[in-house]
Amino acid sequence: MEQEFKYFSFISYNSRDTKWGKRVQRKLEHYRMPATLCSEHGWKRTPIKPVFFAPTDIQPGGLSSELQERLKASRNLIVICSPNSAKSEWVGREIEFFHKLGRTNDIHFFIVDGVPHSGNPDTECFNPVVDTLGLPEILGANIHEKIYRWPWLNKERAYVQLVTKLLGVEFDALWKRHRRLLIRKAIAWTVGIIAVIAALIGVWVMNQPVDVNVKVHEATAQNADLPSLPYDSKAVVSITLDNETKSDTLSELPADASALFKNIPHRFIGKEVNVTFSLIYSVGDDESGTLSGKKEGVFYDVDTTVVLQKDVTIDIRRNPAYYGDVHFTLWSASGEKPVPNTTVNVGGFDVTSDANGQVRISIPLESQKPEYQVTASVPLESNTITMPCGDSDMIIVK
Repeated sequence: MEQEFKYFSFISYNSRDTKWGKRVQRKLEHYRMPATLCSEHGWKRTPIKPVFFAPTDIQPGGLSSELQERLKASRNLIVICSPNSAKSEWVGREIEFFHKLGRTNDIHFFIVDGVPHSGNPDTECFNPVVDTLGLPEILGANIHEKIYRWPWLNKERAYVQLVTKLLGVEFDALWKRHRRLLIRKAIAWTVGIIAVIAALIGVWVMNQPVDVNVKVHEATAQNADLPSLPYDSKAVVSITLDNETKSDTLSELPADASALFKNIPHRFIGKEVNVTFSLIYSVGDDESGTLSGKKEGVFYDVDTTVVLQKDVTIDIRRNPAYYGDVHFTLWSASGEKPVPNTTVNVGGFDVTSDANGQVRISIPLESQKPEYQVTASVPLESNTITMPCGDSDMIIVK
């Protein structure tokens, strides 16, 4: 009848190799075997447990009766091999005791440092008791065996070697499966890291300020050949981001002028924002050149919503009244009174003054000019009217 053991393995180590002992214990107790092998041998998915490791159960010391009982209750002995354990009296005693139990074939060596059979006490990894007892030639699972170019993969190979020796199964089949799982895990980690890096880069990019250029494009009549007229105005272009409004002043307003907004948070790119265009000054109204308030100008105001990009274009359209609405009084200098019911030609268009001598006419966009020649059926003292004009403007009749 097969002996029942409390522990699957007992780990023998030197205190300087404690981290390796803990690592081996954790690896073995959590190693999941393939379902087919578990079914074939009647194993659990994690069959190598429990593994006895002295610091987790009792304080390390000499081979007390308690420690001897632990060795007797262990199916296997795993020796953490290094120059430290090679010089350890207690590791030698544990190997010797397990050998006396008649379970020499169940002694397994896991090499974490040093050189097997080097003959140099500073590098030898096997305890001298191995030779003293005449144990069979032992190589052990060596984490530094250079099978692959990546050290971590050689370590994993050594762990699988130890597992196959403990369970008595074929190494190649188990290692191929384990390697496939490692590759999948490495790919998953790589993809995850790339995703995290991409997310961090995305966050960094989203927090980098950008300069936004808002181009003002005249789109009054895209297919019409309109005359070139002076844009003697200043304008303000504004964009509203959340509750903050940024503005830029266009000192002159040529066709396709641009407003520049610096250091706009990148998170607003691709989002809808409010953009306004508003004339604030007409040159002829104030020779000082200072902004004198909102004026009726050559272009209509714009208040629109756009998807913000680094380059945005908004369309502006002419106010046909600015150069087109001609309004003046036909005035008699000799009689000092308005001249009513008189035919006047303004820029090629005939109109008749009303009972109060007022002349009003709207010139079509395609015929508009900064000033118009004025002729009449009566002699005129002046024959030019400059735009824009209004109630205070007069054409004097001789």
